[in-house]
Amino acid sequence: MSYPSNRSGAQACRHTLLCLLLASSLCPAAYGAETGADEEELQVTSGNASSSAQILDSVSVIGRRANLVGEAVSASEGSVGQSEISARPLLRSGDLLEFVPGLVATQHSGSGKANQYFLRGFNLDHGTDFATFVDAMPVNMRTHGHGQGWTDLNFLIPETVEELRYRKGTYYADVGDFSSAGSARFRIADSLPRDLIALELGEYGHARGVSVGSTPVAAGELLWGAELQRFDGPWTDIEEDVDKRNLTLRYSSELGSGRAHLSFMAYDNEWRSPDQIPQRAVDSGQISALGSIDTSVGGDSSRYSLSGGWSGTAFDGELNAAAYLIDSKLDLFSNFTYLLDDPVDGDQFEQVDDRRLYGFEIAQQWQSSRSRWRVGLDGRFDDIDTVGLYRTRERQRLSTVREDAVEEGSLGLHVGHEFRFNEQLRSYLGLRHDYYDFSVDARSEPLNSGTANDSATSAKLSLIYQPREALDLYASVGQGFHSNDARGTTIEVDPLTGEAAEAVDALVDSLGAELGARAHLNDQFQATLAVWSLRIDSELLFVGDAGGTEASRPSQREGVELGMYWFGSDNLSADIEASWTRARFRDDDPAGDHIPGSIPLVMSAGVNARSDSGWLATLRVRHFGPFPLIEDDSVEADGSTLVNLRIGREWGHFGVYLDVLNALDSDDHDVDYFYASRLPGEPAGGIEDIHFHAFQPRSVRVSVQHRF
Repeated sequence: MSYPSNRSGAQACRHTLLCLLLASSLCPAAYGAETGADEEELQVTSGNASSSAQILDSVSVIGRRANLVGEAVSASEGSVGQSEISARPLLRSGDLLEFVPGLVATQHSGSGKANQYFLRGFNLDHGTDFATFVDAMPVNMRTHGHGQGWTDLNFLIPETVEELRYRKGTYYADVGDFSSAGSARFRIADSLPRDLIALELGEYGHARGVSVGSTPVAAGELLWGAELQRFDGPWTDIEEDVDKRNLTLRYSSELGSGRAHLSFMAYDNEWRSPDQIPQRAVDSGQISALGSIDTSVGGDSSRYSLSGGWSGTAFDGELNAAAYLIDSKLDLFSNFTYLLDDPVDGDQFEQVDDRRLYGFEIAQQWQSSRSRWRVGLDGRFDDIDTVGLYRTRERQRLSTVREDAVEEGSLGLHVGHEFRFNEQLRSYLGLRHDYYDFSVDARSEPLNSGTANDSATSAKLSLIYQPREALDLYASVGQGFHSNDARGTTIEVDPLTGEAAEAVDALVDSLGAELGARAHLNDQFQATLAVWSLRIDSELLFVGDAGGTEASRPSQREGVELGMYWFGSDNLSADIEASWTRARFRDDDPAGDHIPGSIPLVMSAGVNARSDSGWLATLRVRHFGPFPLIEDDSVEADGSTLVNLRIGREWGHFGVYLDVLNALDSDDHDVDYFYASRLPGEPAGGIEDIHFHAFQPRSVRVSVQHRF
């Protein structure tokens, strides 16, 4: 619905609440706009016979409704706009990545921890093999205290996101590390059509306040966003005590022949963790399905960033440049095996990550009537002051397992060329080269100190055939890679056993291929279909007694993905997405060839409806099927089904919304693992068992919004 453009009403109330939110969001230790350095502005071909004379025509459509026929490189890419994001009820910030078709975001611990992600038969852990960005800033943390590729989106305020652009597969030269399964980029808005103040209250101690908006300042626009969140959770013997604070400030302005922006983001969070629990403890009545074994685990994290960029006309083409500085800290306490390793003090451990990272992206594009060249350079330097693992008891350190300082730098150069042979056939050819340099100062074990370097060259090729105005057919192939933890590249002594250890490859190669189709029949219906395959040289598997992952065997995955989107009108839309994957190890091993944690079947569907009188409703269903927990597939997780519902009413400047999360009150599991742990009274060596984290029970949240 439309709102008056006069923003003078209730200014005092708005500014008072805004000041309170901003003051609460700022933390004591505070230290880009779409940069275009990896993607162009969303553009769509006109789709008529004269399109060979002019490759692209700009349009303003953002989101799944955009017609990407004639523009996309593969069937596995798309975008989501703010109108779609704001319509969907979200349990956690990390759920934003579930807008990527086939991606499942779960949680096996407290709300402050990065989500667990699954896509294309990967248990991505907390982000490995899926690259995520906010503007130019990478979210994946390499050589991280908890896990390689750590992707924590808690710092992102959903209301400030203008667009999410996703691309699955290895077919894009402008994305390198962590992107074998795919990538996603969140673009923060320069300005908002309306300011917003919202208050959300719900069961289990949930409370969230948010204020977002923009206002003209000097010759540009200042966008702000502030968020406070509290949450205790439904757990029977622990309160999460989530205390999350977010702040986003962004100034953008026309500068020269383009547009520049400068952004500051601040995030701080503390929480206690209801970690995964053993099935036998629930079956015996020792704890409930919402209980905990160790009630002293949890953590705190912070992230502060300063980023800037410029995009405009230069050097007879389009230039996009960006740079960023990020200060990130995590202090995390976990206990997954209880008394397995230490029957006296227990197996609780602390993981610390304290770093600053610096980086830049720059890309130049030239376009003619038949071709488009894109050349780019990106660099990143992680200056990790401390990355450590410590034995603890009730959050008190007992001993140091490993403590290091790491410097890890990389440079990536990419070239991409699109060419239109005629009205029906076009191609994309990309080439990327990455160089990595590692330096490890092993404070706890000097033998593990050292330096290493490695490089990787990746080629990409896509052919796109357009037999009809509304249909694209794709054939794509591409090489990719992910980096391994720098500490593994110089290791000589296992910090747990003291035995000799073998160093891992710094960069792990992958190879992907895909056949796909995209149909945009009219403004009301579009669909995508992809049949894909991916080989990777080294798998990452969860190891329960270490609470992390380790490099393992080479793997092969193939699958089919289907997405259908219907827009009956501006007031009614529906979608359904389904993916099936077969994931296997490629080598021979008596243990078996199934990949633990690889989900074969993922489905999601939703309906959005709105009436002219202001009533609205959204229904979302997500299902993933049973999946193997060990290599011989003799132990399986049951899978799960989750239903979320929103009902609301909007009138004038106001909106009231009722969210029912887990509306069917399912007791399915967010995530399952199988490994050995030891409870009091159990024999040495522990018992192998399923360990799970249950869905949060049905909960109701009510929010009130005022827009200006």
